Amino acid sequence: MSRFALVFPGQGSQVVGMARALVEAFPAAREAMAEADDILRFHLSRLCFEGPTEKLTDTVNAQPAILAASVATLRAIWDAFPRLKKPIAVAGHSLGEYTALVAAGTLSYPDALRLVRERGRLMKEAGERRPGGMAAIISLNEEQVAQLCKQASQETGAIVQVANINSPGQIVISGEHPALERAMELAKALGARRVVRLAVSIAAHSVLMAPAAEALQKVVRIVEMRPAVPELIANVTAAPISAVEAVREELVSQLTGPVRWTASVQNMIRQGVDTFIEVGPGHVLSGLIRRIDRNVRTISINEPKDIEALESLA
Repeated sequence: MSRFALVFPGQGSQVVGMARALVEAFPAAREAMAEADDILRFHLSRLCFEGPTEKLTDTVNAQPAILAASVATLRAIWDAFPRLKKPIAVAGHSLGEYTALVAAGTLSYPDALRLVRERGRLMKEAGERRPGGMAAIISLNEEQVAQLCKQASQETGAIVQVANINSPGQIVISGEHPALERAMELAKALGARRVVRLAVSIAAHSVLMAPAAEALQKVVRIVEMRPAVPELIANVTAAPISAVEAVREELVSQLTGPVRWTASVQNMIRQGVDTFIEVGPGHVLSGLIRRIDRNVRTISINEPKDIEALESLA
C-alpha cells in the first residue's frame, strides 16, 4: 500500500459547481454540505453549486465554501475507502490548514466552519482598513524575491513581503499597492519569466493582516481542540505539529507569515510519503507538488470517478 498524505487547497480554488457531483453520488458528502448550511444558517451549498461567482469569491463566503466542499469530498473518500483514514500526515495550503485539522481530528467540522467564516470576515475587514494585493513571481528563487521585496519596501516606505513559497520558481508576494507594484517592476528587471498580479483584494500572509490575527487569536484560544492525529505539517514552519497549543499558535501565525509549501511537501516526502491525495476543489496543489518532486504520485479528487481511482491505494 502506498504511503500517502492528504492535502487540502486554500482560497482561490473555489469554482461554481464544486462538490456537486460528489454530493449527488455520495450520501456522506451530501450530509456534510447540509450540515454546513445548518451551522452557518444560510444556503452555502446552493452558493457552491449555483453561484454567482462574485458572491462565492467574496472572502467571507469563499473560505467556508472551500472548507465545506473539501470536507464533503473527504467524507466521500472515507465512506468509499475507510482504510484511507490513516495517512502519514496532513497539510493544507493557508485556509486548507483548517480542513487538514478536521481530517486530523483536531477541530470539529462545525467549529472549523465557524472559525473560517470569522477568519474570512476579519481578513476582509483588515484589507479594507489597509488595502493591498498579491502577485506571483515565476522563475526567481526565494532569496532573490526576498531581496527585491526589501528593496521595494525601502524605496516606497510601504510594506511588501514573501507570502507563499509554492514550488521551486513560484513565489507569491503580498503587500501595500505602491510596494507591491515596485517589487513587480524589480522582478521583471531581474529577469522573472512572468510576474502576475493575483485577483485578490487583500494582502494575505503579510503584516497587514496583523489586526485580523490579533482578533482571531481570541477566538482560536477558546475553541475546543484535540491533538492532531496524524501530525499536521504546519505552513509557517513546514514542521510536523500535533499539540493543541502548537496548533493554536500556527493558526494565528499563518495569517501574517508565509506559507512554506515547498518545504512542507519536501518534509512529507522525507517522512516516506510517496502519494499525495488532494482533497477539495481543483488541482492546484497537485501541480505544485509535481514541480517540487516529479517522483511522487498526485491524485486530485473532484468527481466520483476520481474516488474510484483510489481503489489501488485502499
